[in-house]
Amino acid sequence: MKTKAVIARELGKPFEIVEAELDGPHYGEVLVKWKVAGLCHSDLHMRTGDLPGRLPIVVGHEGAGVVEAVGEGVTHVQPGDHVVGSFIPACGKCPACARGMSNLCDGGLNGTFGVMADGRYPFALDNGETAGAMCTLGTFSQYTVANMNSVVKIQDWIPFEVAALVGCGVTTGWGSSVYSAEVKAGDTVVVFGIGGIGINAVQGAKHAGARFIIAIDTDESKRAKAMEFGATHFYTDADEAKAELPGLTWGLMAEKAIITIGVADAKVTSDAVDMVGKRGVVVLTSMGGLDNQSINLTGLFVSQYEKVIKGSLFGSANAFYDIPNLLRLWDEKQIKLDELVTHRFTLDQVNEGYEMMEAGGDGMVRGIIVHDD
Repeated sequence: MKTKAVIARELGKPFEIVEAELDGPHYGEVLVKWKVAGLCHSDLHMRTGDLPGRLPIVVGHEGAGVVEAVGEGVTHVQPGDHVVGSFIPACGKCPACARGMSNLCDGGLNGTFGVMADGRYPFALDNGETAGAMCTLGTFSQYTVANMNSVVKIQDWIPFEVAALVGCGVTTGWGSSVYSAEVKAGDTVVVFGIGGIGINAVQGAKHAGARFIIAIDTDESKRAKAMEFGATHFYTDADEAKAELPGLTWGLMAEKAIITIGVADAKVTSDAVDMVGKRGVVVLTSMGGLDNQSINLTGLFVSQYEKVIKGSLFGSANAFYDIPNLLRLWDEKQIKLDELVTHRFTLDQVNEGYEMMEAGGDGMVRGIIVHDD
């Protein structure tokens, strides 16, 4: 079938809007018509090269839609079901899944290549090229085929704009606080970067009972949203926050620091390590700039103070539990989701949306693409 899709074709070039031929669904796959997709920084990293992968690729890995058809072997969804795409599949059988770490499922290893389980690339372009789907989802396409382990069934009364957000940004940010950092009641938490992930790290820290939540972002226009979602303090300069933290915490510094900026570097990682106290935990959630994390730990009292630096993928969450659970928390008004959406775009406006995200200054927290019916 034909589908309108957005691809990253060349490094450093804008996304392209193309008509592609979609193949499938094959065994263990579902055909999904996407209704809403989220603009996440990780898709931008595909065209900047901050995330290595195979180009061309149909981008988009956060979204919600409706199952149109299923291939053989699919058991947990059927045509007509409303689903959220999980950018990390959960097969339930690989060593990571068997140990309760489904966010590290072996099926997620080819996310930036977009190859299906049978080894094929699902999209064919007019010039004879084949294209994978980002995280085997490709939510910036009207239709896609996805691994059945990458779609989570939800109630059909939940708005697609709300549901789409928990496929990546909300779950990653919230889980970075609640699961990866293990924020506890009374903790002081520092969050670097208040975008679609960072704002939910703030929200997760508040939900867990943090005493102080210090949000740091160079974009002053993020202040209002950060405070709305639970931040107690907001700084545009990390050094200023670092200077005021001892007085705020009676010299103990923060218990947790979470890095969610678009492209992490040695400076922000060093700042985070400096801002946590004894046995403090630094969680590195940022996906970009993964080759630029070299820091000098000698003078940072990491070993003497037993500080920990740990990675976080998908917020250490379990898609098949946490996606429905977060939607329940939203329904019970314990977390905010509707308020995350600050900008809406059509598929044709995808480059405009990312230009706004990169420029800053307009208060963008999460932009979404609303697909045409």
